[in-house]
Amino acid sequence: MTTNRRDFLSAAAAAAGAAMTGDLSRADQHDHDHEHQAVPSDLTLRVKALESLLVEKGLVDRPALDALIDTYEHKIGPRNGARVVARAWVDPAYKQRLLTNSSAAIAELGYGSQQAERVVVVENTPKLHNLVVCTLCSCYPWAVLGLPPVWYKSAPYRSRAVIDPRGVLHEFGLELPEDTEVRVWDSTAELRYLVLPERPAGSEGLSEEALAALVTRDAMVGVAKVTLSQAGGTA
Repeated sequence: MTTNRRDFLSAAAAAAGAAMTGDLSRADQHDHDHEHQAVPSDLTLRVKALESLLVEKGLVDRPALDALIDTYEHKIGPRNGARVVARAWVDPAYKQRLLTNSSAAIAELGYGSQQAERVVVVENTPKLHNLVVCTLCSCYPWAVLGLPPVWYKSAPYRSRAVIDPRGVLHEFGLELPEDTEVRVWDSTAELRYLVLPERPAGSEGLSEEALAALVTRDAMVGVAKVTLSQAGGTA
């Protein structure tokens, strides 16, 4: 999955070229002796032009911008959510408050949003797996997850997560038992969702900090599970 701004531009350009052929699945395959150049969409061209202009005028430092985006995308946001999850795993009273009044419980740890949306936490169990999507745009709980990844904002994910959630999970490498219910939650500007993953077996002796290091952004969206081999967010 692409996550940074340059990868997004590249992916958008590839998708635009694929749309012209009507076959996204073969957008990157070239069976000819010469190379084809995908034509970027108008939006992609505008973004690239604006970025180039800002850099040329000295108003934006590209490495600094990349570092800022990476911080919000992979460090600040997801780490907040991971701490919320870890606290719920070790503190049953906090977990109950989190599931009863999610926004208030999240605010207890200092992670309040400046926006007006309400966050609802949904819990995964051995018989129930939750998956979060925003079918209209890319509504996302920024205060606890940071910037939404590119795949979350993509049209294929937004549509297929509702139509074929098991197929989407399979593409993320997550296979669930047939008797596990998959429940899809559609975020809006006013109401956003965060998944409370199952605590991995064998983690009983870990500290709250060590548990937080296991929790990934993808697990809090619902496209992955937390395992003992994980440490931090995924790309």
